[in-house]
Amino acid sequence: MTEQDQANTLSELNPDPEETSSVPEPEEAKVLLSDQDQIQDDYKDIEQEMKQEDLQLQLTETASTTAERAPLLPLYELVVLPAMSSSFEVARPGSVEALKQAMDSDLTLLLAPQLDLTAEWPAPDQIAPVACLAKVTELLEVKNRPAYRVKVEGLSRARLTGIQIQAEAGYTATYQILKDQPEAATNLEQEALRRHLTDAFRQYIIATGRGSVEVVNSLRQIKSGEKLTDLICSNVDLSYSDQIDQLTEVSLLKRMLKLLQKLQTEIAIAGMEHDIEEKVKQKLDQYQREYYLREQLKVIHDELGDEESSEEESQRYLDQLNKLPFDAKDHDYLEKEIRRLAKYPPNFPEAAVARSYLDLVFELPWGKCSRDKLNLSACRKQLDRDHYGLQKIKERILEYLAVMKRQKQLHDDSYKAPILCLVGPPGVGKTSIAQSIALALGRSYIRMSLGGVKDEAEIRGHRRTYIGAMPGRIIQAIKRAGTDNPLILMDEIDKLGSDYRGDPASALLEVLDPEQNRSFRDHYLELTYDLSQVLFVTTANTTETIPDALLDRMELIELSGYTEEEKTEIARLHLWPKQQKQNGLAPGELRLSKSAIKGMIEDYTREAGVRQLEQQLARIARRWLLKKEEQSDAPATAKKTLLQRRDLTRYLGKSRYHYDQVDTADIVGLANGLAWTVNGGDMLNIEVSAVKGSGKLQLTGQLGDVMQESAKVALSYVRGHAAELGLDTSCSEKTDIHIHVPEGAIPKDGPSAGITLAVASLSALSGRPVKHQVAMTGELTIRGRVLPIGGLKEKMIAAQRAGAKMVIFPKQNEADLDDIPASVKDKLQLCPISDAREAFELALAAVPADRS
Repeated sequence: MTEQDQANTLSELNPDPEETSSVPEPEEAKVLLSDQDQIQDDYKDIEQEMKQEDLQLQLTETASTTAERAPLLPLYELVVLPAMSSSFEVARPGSVEALKQAMDSDLTLLLAPQLDLTAEWPAPDQIAPVACLAKVTELLEVKNRPAYRVKVEGLSRARLTGIQIQAEAGYTATYQILKDQPEAATNLEQEALRRHLTDAFRQYIIATGRGSVEVVNSLRQIKSGEKLTDLICSNVDLSYSDQIDQLTEVSLLKRMLKLLQKLQTEIAIAGMEHDIEEKVKQKLDQYQREYYLREQLKVIHDELGDEESSEEESQRYLDQLNKLPFDAKDHDYLEKEIRRLAKYPPNFPEAAVARSYLDLVFELPWGKCSRDKLNLSACRKQLDRDHYGLQKIKERILEYLAVMKRQKQLHDDSYKAPILCLVGPPGVGKTSIAQSIALALGRSYIRMSLGGVKDEAEIRGHRRTYIGAMPGRIIQAIKRAGTDNPLILMDEIDKLGSDYRGDPASALLEVLDPEQNRSFRDHYLELTYDLSQVLFVTTANTTETIPDALLDRMELIELSGYTEEEKTEIARLHLWPKQQKQNGLAPGELRLSKSAIKGMIEDYTREAGVRQLEQQLARIARRWLLKKEEQSDAPATAKKTLLQRRDLTRYLGKSRYHYDQVDTADIVGLANGLAWTVNGGDMLNIEVSAVKGSGKLQLTGQLGDVMQESAKVALSYVRGHAAELGLDTSCSEKTDIHIHVPEGAIPKDGPSAGITLAVASLSALSGRPVKHQVAMTGELTIRGRVLPIGGLKEKMIAAQRAGAKMVIFPKQNEADLDDIPASVKDKLQLCPISDAREAFELALAAVPADRS
């Protein structure tokens, strides 16, 4: 067919709008759609016949022995088929270069669709392997920018055999023309498919209203199956991938079958759309009637002076409901609640309950999240600015933030944030660390105190059947935060209680489980709420009172007590500037020397944290300001004052605390033990006296059950190894042992004093004094093995503060030495042991000459 014939055919396929027949009515479309079953049956017969006879088209390439070359122009989201006229804009430099080469030669170029639409300029492997050889028929230059408007006419399919990159960044390609060479056996199938395609295209036009019946009459005159398929493709709304498939599929039969299947699908969809349109029209008529009645009711309420009618209120709630992403079940439930509210009289009590419930539902964020600030260097600076020391805790927090940042970059929603539990004594900064994390992330911060909570409804909420019912604390916190990803601090989780109203700790099992909190249900809300985006942080002073099931869901981060050096720096950098501002002191108006701060730490506080220290600093600021204001002759701009340690008694009174110090001489039966308390470490003197008797053991000093057992184990070991230790073997029968731990008003318990009790007992029985500068800790077994203990850091700090020079501790605790500050380790001789005999050799001195 000549170019003129193709142009005439295109004009017949697109007749003048005035000559186009009108689209049939929907009833006619329904009748035509009924023929589809017959077409599908014929289509299945043809496909089955092809499978049985194993017929395939043999496509041959052009007879030319050498491939031809032409400029290659990649098309973005556009496919040009043979026998198709198309116009588009060319702006990319490579495309412009290919167009110029075509204009300089024979006006032909290769048009190949770009496979990867994300690439700004496709690589050779991102271009379809089959292109359309086309001829440029019209070219216009676009004003004010380097682009061209080009019109082309598709000639034939061409297989790309090689793509070359030109120096000007354009492409040229060698190609071979693809022509359909059907066998005689396939002519009948092609003719059957051609007729089915023509009938299906006619039904498509009638069902969708896209085009006119005259186009179908023009297509009936085309006997070429290849041209017919391409022309129908150009008049059907196909997706980009379907168009590429039609271009690159070299088998004509397969192209015709795929196009026929696509047409049948579109016809079925058009029928469904028609049915939906009829249903929508019926509903619109009903809505118009309801709207008219509501408008009349609105006028009545306006005449009565009502501010908002129940219908208006219900409509407001429905509008809010339709804007939120509820699933179908929750959407229906809320819609039912809104409809029920519309039926209540204005002053009906149930209306107020329903209104409060709906107000809560629509005040929750429901998927609204704040954007995280995941700049790790900025987060590190924020943590360092707010807290001194605590390097391991900061590193763990930054590790969590780094993982969150990487998951955000990978768009991976499977990552579940851990539940962090900060465990440590009071005043070490657990709450302030949580605040710093929220500030560094840019999240809302909500603190929830759980101390003394005994009712499960505090967590899950009350059911709305009760008078005065309210949602639980979790939902209330989400409401206050205004986002679905706040940081919620659950403070004092170790102080939860339980009674006949339920166990709050059990209710928290769902909240603090990343596998379950995605579908949390509050008893009051009665809707599924997603808590997986919330960052939960809990605090506790001890883990002993936390249920095991709840403790297993949290990652523990232990915060131990501060050293004196750390407390001094915290007071100087954070606490004192804060108290100056709170008490109206100008910066630098009253300064504290390091000796004064150290004196407050040693003589006026006894804690692992810095809370008491901050109270003493506030007291100094108030007392100094009072004395200054009472001096009538002192102007407000008096010279700056520097307080020394000797000045503390004027503002704080006499010293309140005194730490035990090691003795100045070696004493028989007196050993220095080390203990851990909630306020940090402390030195514990253990006194043992041996007197003639019948082998009795007496324990005093308000010792707990575990410590009493440790004393019995220690004495049993010493008596059982009397001969090896140089003791009289009859000492167990003729000697009474009295063990006393001073400060009898304070309860004491724990197994870590076992080695200390054994050393003191052996000293009392053998007469060998204990070295006064040696402190020790470790649990003892009846066979003399020394087992590991806890709180080594606090105990080491207490030993250094008490003036000890040597510390004996279990060998299995050597890994804990990394947590001890270098300023403490450098002042102590650390002696790890695994057997009691090693402790005896290190701690006991020789028998004095006057007792030998």
